[in-house]
Amino acid sequence: MPSARRVRLLIMVVMATVITTLFFTSQWRASHDQDSRTIQDFYHKTVNAMDQKRGSGGAQIPMGGKGIVVNDAKDKDGDGTIDEDDKQMAAEMAERLRAAEQKAKENANAKAPLRPDAPHQVVGVGSSAGGQKKAANAETEAEAESEEEHALEQTLNDIFKRSPVIIFSKSYCAFSKRAKSVLLEKYSIDPPPYVVELDEHPLGKKLQEKLGQMTSRLTVPNIMINGKSIGGSDDIAELDARKTLIDKVKSMGGKRVSMKERFVGNSNKRE
Repeated sequence: MPSARRVRLLIMVVMATVITTLFFTSQWRASHDQDSRTIQDFYHKTVNAMDQKRGSGGAQIPMGGKGIVVNDAKDKDGDGTIDEDDKQMAAEMAERLRAAEQKAKENANAKAPLRPDAPHQVVGVGSSAGGQKKAANAETEAEAESEEEHALEQTLNDIFKRSPVIIFSKSYCAFSKRAKSVLLEKYSIDPPPYVVELDEHPLGKKLQEKLGQMTSRLTVPNIMINGKSIGGSDDIAELDARKTLIDKVKSMGGKRVSMKERFVGNSNKRE
């Protein structure tokens, strides 16, 4: 009969064997369950892919609005199959992504410090536009002045063609009246002097300014002979007092002008 010590040793060996067997069995079951789940996942993926091929080829969704088409059909509602609900959900998600992308771009553009303004916001605005407007206005004014200057010169040339002797006067000016009295009443000039009343002429102010540039005489009267100034009222009065007015007019007018002094009654005439 075995001793008590041997019995205890045998029991310990049996228990160790049982524990070892249980440990390895649990490990095997754990690995077996994990492999089963992997196979099941593979099975479902395969079935879903076959369903997509048998159907319309999957939901084709344009992403980002750039014409890129991807197959993004998935089991969105978790019912185990890919149906129209999944495709609709995928399309809605793509639309939300596009909207979010566009919103992000707009926000980025709004915050960009160096983003250029639109052309309609730039043209006619700012210091550069002010310079452009000033340049345009200056050019317009220059053109207007050029036309006015041309008209002024043309008018002045037409006046000088009227007679070799031109009296630029003003109807209310006393000095002008005195000079006209001497030249038109005391003397006979042929052809007769042509009188321009600057206060009544539409270009009178401009004509007076132009005569000032030509003759350095800004006042009236301004008596011109063959386009040259003989002077004003005081000059005519002085020449008349010295009895040299006829000689002066003839020297400046040449053969184009004849002049004689008027006498009352049977007095002698000087030509």
